[in-house]
Amino acid sequence: MYFLLVFLGGGLGAISRYGISLLFVESTKLYPWSTFIANTISCLALGLLLGYYLQKGMDQKMSLFFITGFCGGFSTFSSFTYDSFKLIQDGQVSMAVTYIAASVLLCLLCLLIGIKLYTGLNS
Repeated sequence: MYFLLVFLGGGLGAISRYGISLLFVESTKLYPWSTFIANTISCLALGLLLGYYLQKGMDQKMSLFFITGFCGGFSTFSSFTYDSFKLIQDGQVSMAVTYIAASVLLCLLCLLIGIKLYTGLNS
């Protein structure tokens, strides 16, 4: 049952993300507007959901569908932001800063490594 909730929420998030990319096809050539907008909307949605969760509580099914599924499918940036928020909320500010910096730098490095590996294997 829980997998189905994540699957359905993730599917709706992914379809929404794709819809945004279709809206900004031309402008994305100049600036990654679709990604920027999707990440921003996803983090706003995550913030609203977390606000609801912190004030009223949220059952696990609702959390799995909306937070893990929809926001995760819409943008993994929202998951990254949530993890960072939780570390800060738990008083682990230095860990949050380390996590944020390491995630951004490592992901950029992995992207470069992946490109180099691919071009090296296909040259």
